[in-house]
Amino acid sequence: EVQVAESGGGMVQAGGSLRLSCTASGLTFQNYAMGWFRQAPGKTREGVACITWDGGSTYYADSVKGRFTISRDNAKNTMSLQMNSLKPEDTAMYYCAAANFCRLSSEVGFRYWGQGTQVTISS
Repeated sequence: EVQVAESGGGMVQAGGSLRLSCTASGLTFQNYAMGWFRQAPGKTREGVACITWDGGSTYYADSVKGRFTISRDNAKNTMSLQMNSLKPEDTAMYYCAAANFCRLSSEVGFRYWGQGTQVTISS
C-alpha cells in the first residue's frame, strides 16, 4: 500500500518561514517526480512546486518563485519545501503528491496524494 504523508505545517506571522516535509512508502520513491500543491478556502487546488525524480530539475509557481525551495532525499524517501518570506496569501492546505513527471498546471498524472498539512500565515 502506498502511503504519502506531509508534516511541518503550522501558523506563523507574515515574513516568517516554515519547512514542510513529505515521506512516501510503498513505492519506489526515486522513480517518481514529487510535487507540492495547495488549496486555500474557496479556491481550487493549485500547483506550487515540483521536483524531478533525480532532483535535477525543479519547477515553481510564479507566486512562490524566489521564496520557496523544493528538495528531495531519495535515500530517505523524503521531500521538503522550504518556505521563506511567507505571506498571508500563502495560507492553505498543502499537499504532497507523486507523479510520473512534473507538471504544475494540472493534477493529471499525480497518482498518490497525502492528506495535507495546514499552513496559516497571520498578517
